This record gives sequence, C-alpha cells and structure tokens, in this order.
Amino acid sequence: MGNRAVITTEKRDLGVYLHWNGGRDSVEAFLEYCDLRGFRPPDSDEYGWARLCQVVANFVGASGLSVGISRYTTDKQMDPGDNGVYVTRGWEIVDRVYPYTPFEEEREYPLDAMLREIDASQPEDQRLGAYLDAEEVPVSEVAPGDEVFVRRVDGRFEAFPVVGVGDGRVVNGLDTTGVPYVRMYNGDECAGNVNNYLRTPTVRRVPKEASA
Repeated sequence: MGNRAVITTEKRDLGVYLHWNGGRDSVEAFLEYCDLRGFRPPDSDEYGWARLCQVVANFVGASGLSVGISRYTTDKQMDPGDNGVYVTRGWEIVDRVYPYTPFEEEREYPLDAMLREIDASQPEDQRLGAYLDAEEVPVSEVAPGDEVFVRRVDGRFEAFPVVGVGDGRVVNGLDTTGVPYVRMYNGDECAGNVNNYLRTPTVRRVPKEASA
C-alpha cells in the first residue's frame, strides 16, 4: 500500500513516481518549495527533475522504492492509482489524470505547515529557515530600517537591512528611482551595486519583533 502519484510536465517525456505523499496537498508543497528555492523547473531542463527528486527523497527518506523516475509512455500506463498523474508547467499543477471518477483531492496538510516539514528534512545548509516565517509584502511598502530576505548570487536567501531608496541614478541599466536597496554587497558603496536593489514585486520582510 502507499499514497502513490506520478508528476510529469506537458511534454510528458519523463515522470517522477511517488510511493508516499502523493496527495495534492503534498505535491503542491513539494513544487512550491522547489520554486522558493529558486530551482529551474522540470520543463526547463534536466536539473529541474533532479532538484525535485532531491527535495522529495530528502523528505520521504532513503527507501529505494519511495521515489523513482522513468520515461513517460501513456497516461493510462503511467497512472499509478491512488492520486493519478499531476501535469505541471513551471512549478504549478496545470492538469490531472485522475485514477477514477468521482475523485476527491487530498487536503489534509496546510501548505505552510507542509513547507516547514519539507524544509526541516533538507540538509541544514540548504534550508530556507526563517525565510518561511517572514511576511510577504510589496516592495513599495519597504522602507529603510526594515530587514528583508534577498536571494544571493549563490541562490540562498539571507536577511539584509534596507539602508536606502534609489535616487534616480542608473545602475547597470536599472533606473533606481524609488527602488529600495539593501546592504549586501560593497559595504558603504552598496547603492552602486545593482544586486543590492529589490527588483521583485514583493519581498519577504522579517517581522519587527524578530529583527529587534
């Protein structure tokens, strides 16, 4: 017995088999976690498949039959029963092949709780940690004195203080007018490094009590 599922992409070239945690609540959390880690998705290249398998295998344990990967044949042949087949685009589920009808999705685990469980199962130096506890806010609401998480060039998230707002100078092609920046690179000259500017629509801000 298990709680089986297969994850594939719209190309239907490969499929990842899950013997456990194949319910939609778990699969959505695995995909969301990979997205938060900044991994390239499976429909991008082979590294996406590898990272998905890595995250899931770290979570479910070392059993040799818990996670598998194979060439995708047909929906009928690949359907493992239990939860059927999830079809993804990027890190989102866009279609389903159900094992039977009517089918009721599994919604036992809240996403936030599941993300934290997945994170705790990863190697310590790869965890998101406090990033998952930070509040997501529009960059327009960020001000000097706040502390926000920024993805470093090595892919890891780390909290840095917001120390200023762009004055309109052009930095590596970026019009910095009104764009907050953090002290991550170049110390006191951080306003001159484009990698210090918050260029995403939203950012995760450390709660005030946590940064005090």
